[in-house]
Amino acid sequence: MLFTVEVADPHSYARCGRMVLPHGVVETPIFMPVGTLGGVKAILHSNLRQDTQARIVLGNTYHLFLRPGLHTIREAGGLHAFSTWQGPMLTDSGGFQVFSLAGRRKLTEAGVSFQSHIDGSTYLFTPERVVDIERIIGADIIMPLDECPPGDAPYGYAKESMQLTLGWLERAQRQMRYTQPLYGYSQALFPIVQGAAYPDLRLRCAESMMRYDAPGYAIGGLAVGEPTEIMYSIVEGLHPVLPYHRPRYLMGVGTPANLLECIARGVDMFDCVMPTRNGRNGMLFTWKGVVNIKNRKWRNCFIPIDFSSTSRPDRQYTLAYLRHLFVSGEALAGQIASLHNVAFYLQLMAEARRQIRMGTFSSWKDSVLPTITQRL
Repeated sequence: MLFTVEVADPHSYARCGRMVLPHGVVETPIFMPVGTLGGVKAILHSNLRQDTQARIVLGNTYHLFLRPGLHTIREAGGLHAFSTWQGPMLTDSGGFQVFSLAGRRKLTEAGVSFQSHIDGSTYLFTPERVVDIERIIGADIIMPLDECPPGDAPYGYAKESMQLTLGWLERAQRQMRYTQPLYGYSQALFPIVQGAAYPDLRLRCAESMMRYDAPGYAIGGLAVGEPTEIMYSIVEGLHPVLPYHRPRYLMGVGTPANLLECIARGVDMFDCVMPTRNGRNGMLFTWKGVVNIKNRKWRNCFIPIDFSSTSRPDRQYTLAYLRHLFVSGEALAGQIASLHNVAFYLQLMAEARRQIRMGTFSSWKDSVLPTITQRL
């Protein structure tokens, strides 16, 4: 992959970049819709590309390993061919999903053994095995196996977890050197900076990873219970250490406000289930604030959901009609709302890029945050 920083904001660490990947070009900062099992929930690929302007999506190694399984993915020719999504794709390692299996996992230096949430069957993920799985999936950007400690992890545990992640990274890097991509294009492995809420561990972890001269770097283990201010502080503290001309990916974050604040602190890439999950539950993110569409106040509101949206259903249907679909239990409600939220997130990124290029990102961010975070 090739990444170029094109414009830097004069008043923050925000920057616009251009990432060239085997399946296309991605302008940063960017939000990646989450397609855990090879599809973004309730959104067709055609809608995803045309209505939201999505250019890169995320898949999950843990879930895809369990369903549909590696044999099916490989026989199909990789996840791009299987899912028919032909744009860039990133897969995470499943480390966070394993972290969430408290009581059904066991960590050792060898790797992590866990019980499937589907049928209780036991598997072992090693750093080498995860690389092999992601070779079969075939994403443009892949993640090494890591451990994601909780936000309130004690210092000793966080330190041991970080050291475990670094040891697993070394083995993943070696496996990358000794294996070849299966589908005729290279894959980029992003090390994941861990260290919980401790700045010294985060810095030590990041500095240890610099020897790999990786094509990009991820920041993991945030938005897992720690206060938002700590997340911002950790991200900002990593700016001087992470290479300037490499993309920075903040994993699993977050709200529109989180995205803007972390762009200001030098982050280029984001993913989160929030747009689709909250959409399916009737929460809409808009430029005017956060809408609970199930609220009775929208019952006779016959204006378009969002006339400024890139999503065609937003301009076609009214707030009253969308509320009617939700209170009636219609599946179409979640589809429209999910599409709206993903479109809003991508519009937010596009506007952030525009403001960075104009040199007005910082003042724009400060002016827009009170509006988009208010409850309507």
